[in-house]
Amino acid sequence: MEKKKLDSTTLFSCWTPKSNHAENMQLFEERIKLVLHWFDLWTHRQRKYMLRSVLTRCTKSQLRYCKDLLSETLPSTQADFTALLPRFLSLYIMSFLSPLDLCSAAQVSWHWRVLSEQDCLWAGRCVRQGWFLPYMPGEKEFGAWKNHFISCLNTPDRRTPHQAEQYQTSGQLYDWEEAEEEEEEIMKERLIRQMIRAKIHEEKRKALTSRKAWSSSTKLASPAIKVRTSGPPDLSVSSSSGLSLEKSTGRSSSRASGKLSKYVSRPAPLEPSNILRHPAKSLLLLSNKIPAYELVLSGAKADVVVVLYDHQGTLSALWSQVEGAASGHTFERLGLLAPGGAEEVNVFHNSCLSHRSIVTAAHRDFWQKVSILVARAEQGGEIDIFSPCAASASGVALMQKLAALTGLKVRAPMGLATGSFQNILGDWSDGSIGAIWLSDPQPGLPALHYVSEPVLLGWCRQAHWMEEALKEMKKCLQFRIQQVGLQARGRALGHSLWESVRLEDLCLSEDLSVALTEGLALLSKHPEARPLEFLAAFLTKWTDEETREEKQVPDVSLVSGLPQTQLDWRGVVVRELQLSELLYIGRLSAIVKAYQEPLAAALDSNRAILSSADMLVVLSPVAKILDLNSVFKADLDGRLRQWGAEQCVGDVCLKLCAHLPVYTNYLNNYTTALSTIDKCTDTKPAFRAFLKRTDRTLATHMLSLQELLLCPVWRIQEYTSLLQALTLHTHASHPDHTHVSSALNTLQRYSHFIQMLKRNCERDRLLEETQLMIQGCPSLREGNRQLITSQDAALLHSPNEHIPQSLRAFQHVADVSLFLFTDVLMLTRKRKQHTAFALVHRSTHTFLASVALASLAVRKITHSRYVKHAFVLEGPSRSWVCATERGEEMDHFLCVLGGAMQTTLTSTG
Repeated sequence: MEKKKLDSTTLFSCWTPKSNHAENMQLFEERIKLVLHWFDLWTHRQRKYMLRSVLTRCTKSQLRYCKDLLSETLPSTQADFTALLPRFLSLYIMSFLSPLDLCSAAQVSWHWRVLSEQDCLWAGRCVRQGWFLPYMPGEKEFGAWKNHFISCLNTPDRRTPHQAEQYQTSGQLYDWEEAEEEEEEIMKERLIRQMIRAKIHEEKRKALTSRKAWSSSTKLASPAIKVRTSGPPDLSVSSSSGLSLEKSTGRSSSRASGKLSKYVSRPAPLEPSNILRHPAKSLLLLSNKIPAYELVLSGAKADVVVVLYDHQGTLSALWSQVEGAASGHTFERLGLLAPGGAEEVNVFHNSCLSHRSIVTAAHRDFWQKVSILVARAEQGGEIDIFSPCAASASGVALMQKLAALTGLKVRAPMGLATGSFQNILGDWSDGSIGAIWLSDPQPGLPALHYVSEPVLLGWCRQAHWMEEALKEMKKCLQFRIQQVGLQARGRALGHSLWESVRLEDLCLSEDLSVALTEGLALLSKHPEARPLEFLAAFLTKWTDEETREEKQVPDVSLVSGLPQTQLDWRGVVVRELQLSELLYIGRLSAIVKAYQEPLAAALDSNRAILSSADMLVVLSPVAKILDLNSVFKADLDGRLRQWGAEQCVGDVCLKLCAHLPVYTNYLNNYTTALSTIDKCTDTKPAFRAFLKRTDRTLATHMLSLQELLLCPVWRIQEYTSLLQALTLHTHASHPDHTHVSSALNTLQRYSHFIQMLKRNCERDRLLEETQLMIQGCPSLREGNRQLITSQDAALLHSPNEHIPQSLRAFQHVADVSLFLFTDVLMLTRKRKQHTAFALVHRSTHTFLASVALASLAVRKITHSRYVKHAFVLEGPSRSWVCATERGEEMDHFLCVLGGAMQTTLTSTG
């Protein structure tokens, strides 16, 4: 009974008698003292845990009481705004302070000092005063602009803007009335700006006071709020509120993500881009040395990543580009489109990919790295080389070594098609004899994985003509673009009518076929508003003229009836040699029939258009080459009529190689022939009219006389490519192998001779252009001088020569150009003259100095905050400090300069 009574009297009273209020309070105070005594004995961590445990058991009203109590103890008006606001808002607030106030703010605390010395606060103040840093501050440099502001402020010759307004320039009087009017206008403008600024601040204040709390679920669920997991702080404006902030960077974002997940509704994931929907399958390395590479870029497929690299670069630079373009992706195929032949690929100007260079450390490391980005061979990973490496034994060895190095299949064209880059459209091989691309009968299939078929066909067939047209347009774009466009249209129309339409196969008379062809060609040169009426008038006029001789059509009946098996690659090469020889003889015959015979007839009739001496220089060597190649074609026709597995053509090729001095005389006379044509065109109106009437007609294969004279040069290269393919498919035990190999060696040596002639012509042309370009330039034609390279740079000067070089400041004095020759280095002052109302400028060069390489010393300047990519050229009497725009330019120029200096010292020693 007593137990029940005790329970009823002590219910909800912590075992304190409920009826006795005094004892209850006494016992409560004793226990409070006991708990506080324990609280004093606890550690800091235990106290925080105790407070957290108590606060989690409190009701909302009790928590509200705690909040009010904390607000009285720690009022929010004394909070540090730089610790509460984002960093960019704190910097924006400090931007309104004066330099003196910023210096005072830097003394508040360490955090305030960091904010008040930021470069974004001081750079604008220095620039407005006209004070610029003599160097670019580094990423980890702190307070550079502030120190520069203080140093400039302490200089005795400083003039404030107010003082600069008082002192006018010499020769001008100060007008006090105009000064008062300007001061009144300035005061009015300041008042208007203050009113606008006050109105903007009032609107911002109302927007901040009227917005809801940040913890409101409706506000945070607004679509204007963006939730990000990384990136810089963002500021977004919502339509329902004035300003909303977001800051989710580093560890703060990860901590807040769990707390805000129940308040913030995450946005729907963005739709992936086209790159994600269609991942890249192929990687194409494209050299800018390729003619008309812009057309290849325009035809690249959507799933192909194209890396356009500089032909003057290095393998390490190319790997950096490839690594950045890959971004960790794996490709199914890797293509390399660079200039090259059957034995090597000219990846860079000083680095060729061949069976010898593939074993070097640079090439080996590069291809091992690149092979990691390509899928394995079991998964279809391949490397496609667009040069006809499968057409020679050296090229096949290169393919096999590259396949062993990378573990991938390597494919390349077999080189059975003649013409510029047309071998890409032919059959491809993986390096084994007789093995072609068997997965699809379509020729050129590997190349079609990278570039669309229409673009690839047009580029391969017209690469040489595109290169010549692009060179012309780059040199004189404003004056020749219309003429080059008409020529390209006429040539395309002529090829279309002659090769695609095949007018000779139509049931038309000879006169009508020729008349219709020439009428359409003339219409393409002179666009008319009424083309049908123009063509009708032309055909009417044609009936009154003399009948013109029909162009000889190549007879291909001999070739079409020959037996051909799939694996008779020797027969394929020889037939291609005969077909291309037929076309080549047709072009040589066009020179004789369209040019030599009419000019000779005019000379015999005492109405000479060209003198006999000029005709002997220009056209006589072509007739000799035509006779030589006609005999060569007749011998090929005889061998092909009796073709068999043991048939030989090497002796016929050796017979042609024995008469190569005819080509030698032609090539030595080629430059003189071109200059003679140009001289006669300028001085003889009759010859100029004759060329205008004859060039680029159906009889001349839509080519001019100068373009036809270039065909023998190209034919030598075609002979080399075809004989390389013939040597590859001729077994060592075959009786024709010795003769074919000997002919190939002769033609390869002759190709080197042609390249030497090209380099000599290019050297002379560069010397002439450089001589005309530099004002006051001394004579450059001395000895065997050649122009190696040129480099634009900045000429620097240091006013303080006594201080250490690492602390020395440099001033940009002028722009210079460095012309490096084989024996001397020339410095010129470069000036730019911009054209008014156009984005065009013209550069002029003035001679400054020249230093012999034997007496020149070069040393680099260590990078500092004041200068980068700089070097010193020290001559016998003076020195120059130069700096390039990029480090790669400096390294390349110094490397070439060092090689030229070493060669000069070796030759003189």
